[in-house]
Amino acid sequence: MPAQRADAQRNYVRLLAVAEEAIAAHGADASMEQIARTAGVGSATVRRHFPSRHALLKAVFRERVESLCAHARDLTGRADTRAALLEWLSAVIADAATIRGLAVALTRDRAAGPDVAHENCCSAQLTEAGEPLVRRAADDGALTPGVTIADLLTLVTGIALATEHHPDPAAEADRLLGLTVVGVSPLGGERRGEPDDC
Repeated sequence: MPAQRADAQRNYVRLLAVAEEAIAAHGADASMEQIARTAGVGSATVRRHFPSRHALLKAVFRERVESLCAHARDLTGRADTRAALLEWLSAVIADAATIRGLAVALTRDRAAGPDVAHENCCSAQLTEAGEPLVRRAADDGALTPGVTIADLLTLVTGIALATEHHPDPAAEADRLLGLTVVGVSPLGGERRGEPDDC
């Protein structure tokens, strides 16, 4: 039995390494069958470790998502709640724009519905981590009423997808996020005497 567990662990590590390379090269739609062949295992072994594509993507992006969640927790105590929220959104959008497949994974998570979202997704973790930042900014009047963490994550993943093939996707995504925050009208909040909210 211990030998079987060791083999299973080796297969998992190998599959994850191959999947990371495949998704970096081909995006979130990388072939699971090709991943199995490259790793030297059968498709059934892949399905045993990763019963769905959502599960595979969650495993591939786990470390990055956990880092973004930790960053959100670090920012939660900041006095400037607007700046804290914008700093975190900039970090999320930088990763989503430059780590191939991440923005697609987040988008599919959100479209898959609540059952999948609770079990096998990155967006549920980011939603939970970002919610306190949004709540504190809203409480301080630094966020337009009614804006949710789901709205903001949808916005940043959309921008990341739109800039995926730009020569400098992180810089372009951050520029567009800044443009979104400020607004596109020259008669923005400050000109109308209203707060410059997110």
